Amino acid sequence: MASTSNASDSLSSKYRLGTLLLVVIVAGMSQGLLLPLLSILLEDAGVSSDMNGINSAAMYIGIFATMFFIEKPVSRFGYRTVIIAGMSIVIAATLLFPLTQSLTIWFILRLLVGVGDSSLHYATQLWIVSSSPKERRGQYISLYGMSYGIGFSLGPLGINLLPLGKAIPFVITSAFFVLVLLLVLRMSNEFPERAIRGEVSENRFLRTYRIAWFVLIPSFLYGLMEASMNTSFPLYGLRIDLSQQWISLLLLAFGAGSLILQLPLGMWSDRMGRKPILIGCGLIGAIAFLCIPAAGGELLLLFLLFMIAGGVVGSFYSLGLAYAADLLPRSILPAANVIASIHFSVGSILGPTLGGFGIRYLSIHSVFLFLGGSFLLFALLGFIFRPAAKQQEA
Repeated sequence: MASTSNASDSLSSKYRLGTLLLVVIVAGMSQGLLLPLLSILLEDAGVSSDMNGINSAAMYIGIFATMFFIEKPVSRFGYRTVIIAGMSIVIAATLLFPLTQSLTIWFILRLLVGVGDSSLHYATQLWIVSSSPKERRGQYISLYGMSYGIGFSLGPLGINLLPLGKAIPFVITSAFFVLVLLLVLRMSNEFPERAIRGEVSENRFLRTYRIAWFVLIPSFLYGLMEASMNTSFPLYGLRIDLSQQWISLLLLAFGAGSLILQLPLGMWSDRMGRKPILIGCGLIGAIAFLCIPAAGGELLLLFLLFMIAGGVVGSFYSLGLAYAADLLPRSILPAANVIASIHFSVGSILGPTLGGFGIRYLSIHSVFLFLGGSFLLFALLGFIFRPAAKQQEA
């Protein structure tokens, strides 16, 4: 009887993990598609690049706002309920996009997509981490990151469906969501453990910044880079006469580079240390971004530069969190995760906004010059950061 029960629990755990990873994949596909697709449609409609960028930032405003209230619904209603609610919001908003091109309505719909995406990501990530065995937790988190990367890389390919009709990409991505939603409905609901009362949140956040300010920068840069590449690069590509097909392929190359190097970079950081890997990746990424304007419309060179840039900076978020775990006591790691999520959201909001204004008022190359300069500055800050030894738990 015991062996039968263990086998059943193992099968249930595998089904849960597999389904949650599928949720992450389709969420990544949706986000990877909507960002460049909506930018292209607004560009074709004659909307200015700065207004385009501001409208694109709405999704990340929704993600940012969700971080301030999502913890209570997950604790009260459980992981599965929040995931279902998040997926339902994204499906409904996605299907409404083709019905209008009003900037105001699209801004609201993008806010809703951000809220839905943030909700399902928070619940999914927390469920995977809390239910994974300690000795395999790192592997499970890597699978989570790789699943999102796979989905986000495949998403821009949906741009190629536009010749079949403007509504087709939106309908297809919603159909994927519905299929995975049916699998989620078969899962049993679970609830997170209650947080320990009596802790002072402000002290934990200040302590996190004091010990690990440097390792919290990668999440900001990752959000800045991801949002800029998926909203501002399509505008840049159209202005240098790249086809929509090549824009989607270059974004795919950027994501593929991240997938290829994600595990090797993690392994190298285990052996060589997180700091030298982050500094090295920052320097290489800065050079790659700064070289993109010089490549012009040379497609093969652009493809190579995108693969390199995506490969070295695509793991910044996960490497930053791993470095935080090296430096911080476990009691304040949740604070580091909240700060990293907020930094990611702030970077994601600034990316499209600064990119749109830069393209319109400065130079069409400004987005890559800004990204290159940001990663270069980060690498230089790494040389002055002196991590203290990890403090012992009380």
